[in-house]
Amino acid sequence: MLIRKACCTFTLAAALLSSHAVMAETTLRIGMTASDIPTATGLPNNGFEGMRFLGYPIFEGLVLWDLTRTDRLAGLRPGLAEKWEQDPENNKTWIFHLRHGVKFHDGTDFNADAVIWNLERYFNTSSPQFEPASSAMSRARVPVMGSYKKIDDFTVAITTTKPASYFPYMAVYLLFTSPASFEKAGRDWANVATLPAAGTGPFRITKVVPRQEADLMRWDGYWDASKRAKVDNVVLMPIPEANSRLAALRSGQVDWIEVPPADGVASLKSAGFTITTGSYPHVWPWFYNIGATNSPFKDVKVRQALNYCIDRDGLVALLNGTAEPSVGWLKASDPDFGSPANRYKFDPAKGKALLAEAGYTAAKPLSFKVLISNSGSGQMLPLPMNEFLQQNLKEACGVNVAFDVIEWQVLLTAARATPDSPTLQGAMGLNISSPSSDAGIMARYFSSENFSPNGFNFEQWKDPEFDDALKTISEATDPKVIAAAYRKAHERLVDNPPWLYIVHDLNPRAMSPKVKGFVSPQSWFVDLTLVSLQ
Repeated sequence: MLIRKACCTFTLAAALLSSHAVMAETTLRIGMTASDIPTATGLPNNGFEGMRFLGYPIFEGLVLWDLTRTDRLAGLRPGLAEKWEQDPENNKTWIFHLRHGVKFHDGTDFNADAVIWNLERYFNTSSPQFEPASSAMSRARVPVMGSYKKIDDFTVAITTTKPASYFPYMAVYLLFTSPASFEKAGRDWANVATLPAAGTGPFRITKVVPRQEADLMRWDGYWDASKRAKVDNVVLMPIPEANSRLAALRSGQVDWIEVPPADGVASLKSAGFTITTGSYPHVWPWFYNIGATNSPFKDVKVRQALNYCIDRDGLVALLNGTAEPSVGWLKASDPDFGSPANRYKFDPAKGKALLAEAGYTAAKPLSFKVLISNSGSGQMLPLPMNEFLQQNLKEACGVNVAFDVIEWQVLLTAARATPDSPTLQGAMGLNISSPSSDAGIMARYFSSENFSPNGFNFEQWKDPEFDDALKTISEATDPKVIAAAYRKAHERLVDNPPWLYIVHDLNPRAMSPKVKGFVSPQSWFVDLTLVSLQ
């Protein structure tokens, strides 16, 4: 009897332990490249890394990205709007039919009133809920926003300032926060993030400690039962220095890091860590400050020259193959790349000849300053990469480049400055990694209507042929006509370059073998609901 009782007791204990193991919470810990936690009021700063981790997992838009595939560019899917269409009587107006039964994390209803309240927050400077920081980002990302109105409790109309066939690709960047969050915080956005703020996404924020961590918890009341998260919690940690991120992963402090150092990839693989890479719509350039009073980049020959002076293959080798050469806004393999007259490659002789035609020689070398960051969303490894380019340009074409290293969010703010703004400290270039996913992004970066400080055309670049092609893209309905205009627009971006095209990132991440189910989409964003821990 005693033996039998001991056996039964052991079996019961084992069962309890097994049950506890099954019920134990799973926490996914991610090391970001950001130097601080992105703002948590509902529209995060820190670029698209902020949107990736403190944006879409918690706060959603009327339209969302489909991040479930790797074989094609991420497309759009219904979000807080079940469907949308252009008004047949006015091609500047879009009708959004909202999803019924959606609740914010605080239990309040998502409806048309919440949509209008948030649009007023972004676009109406006299509204009580106006938020300057989020407004600046939203106005730059959706420069065609005109007016908006509630049709009924679940229908909203948004009218753009001009026809924009690509407007749904802009709508993905307008995220929605519970109006009750603002009221609960005493109508003070500085206090909203400390509540924390309530969204509608598959995770909710439970804690934010500036420069240390942000904690997310799975939201079991999420409106899409098929997209409920597999992990219980996510902890986000800002670790801007690449080798520190590597050490955190190796020591088990985190389960996943963004952008492992290139020279650590092989050792991580041999130690059993998972390395993911994949093509996605991203370009790592220098923005030319064309509009500055004494800018050398007013001359297209200078802009073309630098595109011939840089050794992209050498830089890719430095990065251990985690990037590929960039010779345009789109990849050369993209069917919409077109047939530009210039096919940039490492050709110092041609670069020096163009510089000489523009008046820059060994006796009078081209010299300028670029603002760069020490880390940041999509910035890869900015310090060694820019040091390589500095030496490369000096040795290949006699060009002198100086750098000012500033924090990533400060650099992003600089991109909305006017060309001669004192905040630029005389810089003639900015190193800001950027998306290249769709015509909406193309329009906001390069349309002559979107000059800084009102839009993302920091360079204040104007090309009439490009603007004509963009007008066709905006207004046409025939896909063949749109595709032809898109190619023409891209040809102008190559032949009359507003940027120095350097590399396209291959989106490297390193993860513990415990991380399962991750999909590396052709997008800046990721779907955390697919991820599990084993």
